[in-house]
Amino acid sequence: MDKKLSFSAYAVIGMMLFALFFGAGNLIFPAQLGQAAGSEVAWAILGFLITGVGLPLLGILAIGYSKSSDLQDLSSRVHPVFGVIFTALLYLTIGPFFALPRTGAVSYEIGIAPFVGGDFASIGLPVFTVVFFGLSLLLSLNPSKLVDSIGKFLSPAILITLAALLIMAIVNPMGKAAAPQEAYASGAFLKGFTEGYNTMDALASLVFGIIVIATVRKLGVTSPKGILSATLKSGVVAAGLLAVVYAGIAYLGSTSTNTLGLFETGGPVLSGASSHYFGTFGTLLLAVIITLACLTTAIGLTVANAEYFHKLMPRISYKAYVVIFSVFSLVVANAGLSNIIAYSIPVLMFLYPLAIVLIILAFLSPVFKHDRIVYVGAMAVTFFIAIIDGLKTLTASLGIANPDWLQSIIDFYAASLPLYNDGLGWLIPALAAIAVFSVIARSRKGVNVQTARNEA
Repeated sequence: MDKKLSFSAYAVIGMMLFALFFGAGNLIFPAQLGQAAGSEVAWAILGFLITGVGLPLLGILAIGYSKSSDLQDLSSRVHPVFGVIFTALLYLTIGPFFALPRTGAVSYEIGIAPFVGGDFASIGLPVFTVVFFGLSLLLSLNPSKLVDSIGKFLSPAILITLAALLIMAIVNPMGKAAAPQEAYASGAFLKGFTEGYNTMDALASLVFGIIVIATVRKLGVTSPKGILSATLKSGVVAAGLLAVVYAGIAYLGSTSTNTLGLFETGGPVLSGASSHYFGTFGTLLLAVIITLACLTTAIGLTVANAEYFHKLMPRISYKAYVVIFSVFSLVVANAGLSNIIAYSIPVLMFLYPLAIVLIILAFLSPVFKHDRIVYVGAMAVTFFIAIIDGLKTLTASLGIANPDWLQSIIDFYAASLPLYNDGLGWLIPALAAIAVFSVIARSRKGVNVQTARNEA
């Protein structure tokens, strides 16, 4: 029989989940969105919350509901090879390719860059990232309780610091919301929806889900129904905190433009707002907290990636993976935050649709009796649309013209698929594929049952 958990237990698990999701990099995207959306910030943040908060919650629940042992187990329902490739690519995306270097770049841009100028501006980022990823490497080689202790201290510290900043922004806003930038002027909600991809939290949720489930089991909840219920209640706590923080930061960004100017990323918005309201002390306090938060996030991502790839390819030692991922992240971080974000978007435009459809399939799986044909059919349809979205976004990031073959496919998709120009052209075809292949799956089951009866 399941142990009945108290509200405080759900709150503790919820705070843990909040800490897992809320890397300091997540601070910059709602601030950037707020600046760009301006007076349309309410619609933009609503779309952002669906992909930045709602989808991560569903991802956590999907792992529990599907009774999968981990992400590779769930994604292997499509095919074992797909399971390995998809899981590896997802780990690399939230690890050394993008999210891990971003921890160093965000730390520098928010915490250090405001104090570095003149002759030191060109060497500030390289020097800082060598120290940052050097510490991350040393602590990742032997993960200790010290990192967990710092993490437990940082979540409340970040929330208190942000609360002070956001209360000031609401009570005494820096100015009125400016007119929305072009992308938000006519479709703020859908633009916010795809901007939520940048948090990478829906991808991370498919990794973090098993951590939450293990925690719930340790507290005495062991039945599938009990685990799902406890995960949902804890998830609502984390989702609520994330939603409040994101909405507040987006509002801060929307009212900051006339005072601070329009920035390429959200980092200077937060450091500028801290300086505006609290002076040098506020900027220093934010710098220390953000840097420590990014460091603990970097350690967590390094350890998770090294453990997964050591399990996948055990010939290379865990410590070797830690060194490889740390050095690689150091190099990528020196490309600068704006470049990391720019080059991550094509990958996210490809990966996110696949992750969303996998989450949907996990919940609907009992309806079509877990038949692989539905997984394969829906993911194949999604893949052929998402891969074009990724390539289209990549050429735009590089500032080059699309090859003729790619442009012809894009033109066909744009003319044929609803919401394609808003980055959601995959959605209706994927849902249609799930429906069609579910009917095929159920009819195949019916034929097999009838055949078995006739043979009997």
